Amino acid sequence: MAAELVIAFLSTVGNLLVCVAVGLNRKLRTVTNYFLVSLAIADICVGAIAIPCAILTDVGLPRHNLYLCLLMLSVLIMFTQSSIFSLLAVAVERYVAIFMPFRYQVLMTSRNAVLVILATWLLAFLIGLVPLMGWHKTPPDSGYCFFVLVVDMTYMVYFNFFACVLTPLVIMFLIYAQIFIMVKRQVKRIACEQSCRGERQARATATMRREMKTATSLFLVLFLFTICWIPLHIINCFLLLCPHCPVPLELLLTAIILSHANSAVNPFLYAYTMTAFRDTFKAIFLCYRTVGDRTGGDDREGAAVQNAHQT
Repeated sequence: MAAELVIAFLSTVGNLLVCVAVGLNRKLRTVTNYFLVSLAIADICVGAIAIPCAILTDVGLPRHNLYLCLLMLSVLIMFTQSSIFSLLAVAVERYVAIFMPFRYQVLMTSRNAVLVILATWLLAFLIGLVPLMGWHKTPPDSGYCFFVLVVDMTYMVYFNFFACVLTPLVIMFLIYAQIFIMVKRQVKRIACEQSCRGERQARATATMRREMKTATSLFLVLFLFTICWIPLHIINCFLLLCPHCPVPLELLLTAIILSHANSAVNPFLYAYTMTAFRDTFKAIFLCYRTVGDRTGGDDREGAAVQNAHQT
């Protein structure tokens, strides 16, 4: 419970800082960062809503109220699903920026980004509410609200994990693999032509290297999400497919805490890998009045790169 409370605090405060940074620094208001803000909002909800609900259900509360119990157990599924869809949106946006640069400005407008974010949240809520719609176990006579006694593991494994978590993760890893291959090829090609075309090619090389850095940072977000959540889903598979296999309580609790901890790590990752976010965080902590003017550097991280491809 102590670990959960620490994670809830870090997740809420850290991701609020991400939202404030994007709000204050106009140079961070890119389509990529809009999706990262959506991810941050989901993580704020995990810290402020889902983890407190998880703490209550850990002690079996509420008792004798099945629908409130299911709602409290479903909120974490909702916010996790929203996080996955936000990560998928980021991957698709990066794919369009790299492979369809001339259509980027038309496809990836702020309006379209907001519509995609609203659609992902609506879909995430519908997926999370499936247990509340009837796909759940018969409640125990004791009335205690424990996850494994109320939520149907066939829903968690076949529908939630295989269909709604694993499939998007595989798609995202394939997208980033293609992005890395494409960018490396472009860098090599530009380097070979640099001696012939001079300064213009040097700028293109720098832009492509910046895109590689941005893609690497975003891939790390996806990688950490996978590392944090897969162990718990694997345990759920064991609970369903091998009900008599012993699962140590310590292992289960560690997997749960690890999955919740994912909501707290992204702000640290942004600060470590993205100069624009790091400088904006510093400006906020130091109470600078003109945040946007003091965050130069790599504040184009996450912006469209269609101009580079035109070279």
